Amino acid sequence: MALGGGGGAADPLLPAEEGAEGLRPPFLLRALRIAVVVCLYWFTSIAMVFLNKYLLDSPSLRLDAPLFVTFFQCALTAALCLGLSLGAACGPPCPGLPTLRLDPKVSRSVLPLSIVFIGMVTSNNLCLKHVGVAFYNVGRSLTTVFNVLLSYLLLKQTTSLYALLACGVIIGGFWLGVDQEGAEGTLSWTGIFFGILASLCVSLNAIYTKKVLPVVDGSIWRLTFYNNVNACVLFFPLMLLLGEFRTLYHFDKLGSPSFWGMMILGGVFGFAIGYVTGLQIKFTSPLTHNVSGTAKACAQTVLAVIYFEETKSFLWWTSNLMVLGGSFAYTWVKGLEMRKVQEDPNVKSSERNETGV
Repeated sequence: MALGGGGGAADPLLPAEEGAEGLRPPFLLRALRIAVVVCLYWFTSIAMVFLNKYLLDSPSLRLDAPLFVTFFQCALTAALCLGLSLGAACGPPCPGLPTLRLDPKVSRSVLPLSIVFIGMVTSNNLCLKHVGVAFYNVGRSLTTVFNVLLSYLLLKQTTSLYALLACGVIIGGFWLGVDQEGAEGTLSWTGIFFGILASLCVSLNAIYTKKVLPVVDGSIWRLTFYNNVNACVLFFPLMLLLGEFRTLYHFDKLGSPSFWGMMILGGVFGFAIGYVTGLQIKFTSPLTHNVSGTAKACAQTVLAVIYFEETKSFLWWTSNLMVLGGSFAYTWVKGLEMRKVQEDPNVKSSERNETGV
């Protein structure tokens, strides 16, 4: 799985910025390019969720090995990173990719982040396994709340009253969603637990990524490679402990080309989401990316309800709107605060960087 993260060296796979003296593309071309990138992000993200839901909880597949699915996606991501690095030696289309080689010392330095990364991708998949796609965004909606909490506990950064109120709306929407899932008889406390754990791990992953990036010279691609290689090694004892090798031995579709085709497709989408996320941020902004992600979550929920032919109550939809509205409000408030800090000449550079948490 691709690793998202901010900062660090410029992504060699992303198009170069127009130079200060270069000609700015026409508005129509820029608008079309942004529309294509946003659509690509939406398609990749939504398709990845539906593919993972099929692999993790399909009645026709009946594969109860979530760690193996996650392990395979991590292994494929590491292989794709290595393949792109080898391809860079031959020239275009990715000549700027760093050379990847496995350094045990760097691998050990990245290990603490890799443990958090394993917790993040595993709990995400386990949450998706136990809850419906329609409820998935609500089930793991507390990432913003954990961002605020961990920023205060670990980084000693305070949050404004308006941002805290937005977090309150998110928490209210989360609990209302849990209540409505229970009222409809579809509530899974296991899924809720892993959703909360996933939210916590996503926040921790962002913090530890910033700390570990200097070890890999600020390269997100190197960090993605080491993270996924470490994850593959750590998944083996976990799969052995939980008996997933025995499950795979008795799995009747293990030799099916269609099964492996879906596995590879899910892994490719998992790798691609990191790239298209970078594209969207590059051609818009981090703030617009967050707004786009919120709108995508809304579209994903509606598509899931239609696809799985579900009927939801008014209060269930209200819980989703509260989560999405709170997330949008938090993004908007933080955007205003960042703009105010960037425009204040008396604010230090380090304080400007801290505002984006």
